[in-house]
Amino acid sequence: MSRFDGYFLRQLLILFGFFTLVLVGVFWITRSVSLFDRVISGGQSAMVFLEFTALTLPTLIRTVMPMAVFAAAVYATNRLSRESELTVMLATGSSPWRLARAVFLFGLVTGLMMAAISVFLRPASVEQLEQRQAEVAGDVTAQLLNEGEFLHPASGVTVYIGRIDLDGTLYEVFVSDRRDRASTVTYSSKTAYLVNNGSGIHLVMVDGVALRLDQQGRTLSSTLFEDASYDISELAHGNDMSQRSLEAIPTLELLENRQALTANEGFSEGELVDELHQRFSWIAICVAVAMAGYATLMLGSFSRFGLWPQIFGAFTILVLLEGVRGFVSPIVIDDPALWAVLYLPAVIGILISCLFLLIAGRPLLRKKPRESDLAWPQA
Repeated sequence: MSRFDGYFLRQLLILFGFFTLVLVGVFWITRSVSLFDRVISGGQSAMVFLEFTALTLPTLIRTVMPMAVFAAAVYATNRLSRESELTVMLATGSSPWRLARAVFLFGLVTGLMMAAISVFLRPASVEQLEQRQAEVAGDVTAQLLNEGEFLHPASGVTVYIGRIDLDGTLYEVFVSDRRDRASTVTYSSKTAYLVNNGSGIHLVMVDGVALRLDQQGRTLSSTLFEDASYDISELAHGNDMSQRSLEAIPTLELLENRQALTANEGFSEGELVDELHQRFSWIAICVAVAMAGYATLMLGSFSRFGLWPQIFGAFTILVLLEGVRGFVSPIVIDDPALWAVLYLPAVIGILISCLFLLIAGRPLLRKKPRESDLAWPQA
């Protein structure tokens, strides 16, 4: 690798890190608002929110990495062209193919990063995230121990707790059970306790009243009680997350046990094949978008105003490749034998890059001078 290749590659990697950090930050802020609201409203701590955020980062990084690779290739090429560095290299005899060596190596480096994330880290993080979500969803106690708010641990059930003492005593408790539309029940008590007696979790209410509304008879009956037990353990059954998703299946298992996954977990062969090759196609797309961004800008000549038409053309190619990626996935799900079409966007991107580099590397055809133009002027 020449000194210029090393310089070009360093510029690409620095810009790639910058754009990745910016894009991940923007997407993380957008998603974390809803995640924070969902976690905190469920009675969980801020540590659970941070844990969930960390587990979603591999998926987020995989989503933004091709865009960061493309942006780094376009920005670095445009800056080197604007500062005449590419112009000098071309003038000294280096062809666009020769200068593309650093960009291709940059695509390979980012492809290796994508391989580690897409093939290994993301499935492991999604699996751990789903396990933790199931644990949090089943933690009814944490959902209820949130004072001063109306909570909905299950569909048709509303719980309100006015105050919670350090010893676990609940004050100003309100429970509305509307799961049976024909006969809704509402409990209200001054104090209550959460008791786990081995058979389930019970909310034991003291000194309260139970109101039962009979919709058919249109009657409302009230019962005063000194203590009453309300079983809340079944509220956890409404969030059944025992079945893992496609994204949580390890890559090695997709390679070796697709028949067992189809029989035991209900996934079709097409869905498994699509998920497997999608993980590897993300690697190839990193090389394709890097080369496409560089090759498109090499079509333009030096200009102090930059290469904005070429930049717009490169962005159009990126949108085209993303559109093709969304188009080929349903084809593979319907017919797993056509798994090769998942790599079609990367192949198209590389072919477009080769075509553009071929055009950029061909010298301009100059008009042959006429003999009259070469003759010495007569006195």
